[in-house]
Amino acid sequence: MRVAHVITRMIIGGAQENTLLNCLDLMHDFGDDVLLITGKEVGPEGDLLSQGRAGELPICKLDHLRRAIHPVHDLRGRAELREAIRKFKPDVVHTHSAKGGILGRAVAWDEQVPAIVHSVHGAPFHEYQPMLTRTLYRTCERWAARRCHHMVCVADAMTDLMVDADVAPREKFTTIYSGMDVEPFRRADEHRQRIRNQFGLTEDAIVIGKIARLFHLKGHDDLISAAATVVKQVPQVRFLLVGDGILRDSLTRRIESLGLSEHFIFSGLVPPDEVPSLIGAMDALVHTSYREGLARALPQALIAGRPVISYDVDGAREVAISGETGYLVPPGDIDQLAESILRLSSDRELRQQMGRAGQRRFTEQFRHQTMTRRIRELYEQLLSRPRK
Repeated sequence: MRVAHVITRMIIGGAQENTLLNCLDLMHDFGDDVLLITGKEVGPEGDLLSQGRAGELPICKLDHLRRAIHPVHDLRGRAELREAIRKFKPDVVHTHSAKGGILGRAVAWDEQVPAIVHSVHGAPFHEYQPMLTRTLYRTCERWAARRCHHMVCVADAMTDLMVDADVAPREKFTTIYSGMDVEPFRRADEHRQRIRNQFGLTEDAIVIGKIARLFHLKGHDDLISAAATVVKQVPQVRFLLVGDGILRDSLTRRIESLGLSEHFIFSGLVPPDEVPSLIGAMDALVHTSYREGLARALPQALIAGRPVISYDVDGAREVAISGETGYLVPPGDIDQLAESILRLSSDRELRQQMGRAGQRRFTEQFRHQTMTRRIRELYEQLLSRPRK
């Protein structure tokens, strides 16, 4: 089988890591011919491909496939994409991300590729956008949905969102959870003391971690507000913020203004292979993003045996099960966020109980081999259907 994956850019991020693992699995486990088509553009998140993890995977980088809408670049990017697909002659084109998804599906449809699949890692339209922008993106997604044979969502919540927005009928969607290499997370405890020593964390420190870009809608300000309440009752709590971004300086200033500097640690940007060891140093993970398909940090923490606290958005409730693997909090509810952090911070046995429950429940479900097997079964079903 010849499979071309199309994604706008290979920054360090969940959708990109998911795509890379899928490509490598198809090559190594199924013997498929795979081509990864992507743009050259990277951002402050870092470049996933520069780490050498792609190995012998063939990669085609297009000069004009870029994230921002730009008529000239988009027209040239479409032409480059058409040339790449004609040269590779794929049986399947599998697209990801907004720009890569729209241009990739359009070109693959015009080229009459036998099977065209699009993965929804997160909807490009959301309630925090201006109405005009949201309407434009929703219209583009409806148009593109008619130019593919099936769509894969990383959570049931994503399917509900897309169906409710009339992007496509429900039967056109399948939920396949985003895969990852689970073994490093299962061994996260091996690094606990080393990482805690690295950040000067004492034995009695209770570490609440957050893994996210320091960016808008990621909810760091909410966590800081909740922390002001938490540290008054549990002064040994420390908050480890993993990631970097444009809000680093403003968040630092706010932390200082509240007198919380000793309670917050910024790790800065870290490569994906360091995330398991950082989770190993944590006692729980909090995720306060206002929009996310299904944040990989949530199952990663659970597979490492750490309970989670998450805003109840998109697919979070499919892994953050209140009272079992952690707590769900209404978005923006600072009081309930603080209460949930206090509850876990104050009860070691509860943390361990919830962490073990999450590990048992989600380890196999989020293995990247499980994801790739299900995706390839979908390819086979599409290729075996009668041609119209």
